[in-house]
Amino acid sequence: MNTEYRRAKRRKVGFDVDVTDTMTGEVVGKLSNLSETGMLLILGHALTSDALYQLRFTLVDEAGRERSVEVGAHELWSDDAAAPGQVWTGFRFIDVAPEDVAFIRGWVDAPGSQYV
Repeated sequence: MNTEYRRAKRRKVGFDVDVTDTMTGEVVGKLSNLSETGMLLILGHALTSDALYQLRFTLVDEAGRERSVEVGAHELWSDDAAAPGQVWTGFRFIDVAPEDVAFIRGWVDAPGSQYV
């Protein structure tokens, strides 16, 4: 039986993608998985619970070009990871440019992607 309740497919990232808080310029964590509606990050410390963030990350498109994506995101939950000093944190996107949503959708659906 499938117990997956998410509306959008989430792709595992599988390589290091830094995520930067655009307000502070600080790298807050690494991208773990991504959908067109949200993302999971692994952080070195917890962020403010239920807060809004402006975040940026860079992905590589199917042609090998880097593309920076900026999102407004709402921190939904946080939980300690198995590794000491690491925290899993889930975000819901609240503001993404339409062309970035289309890019994320294509990146998630790319051939060979692995999903969670």
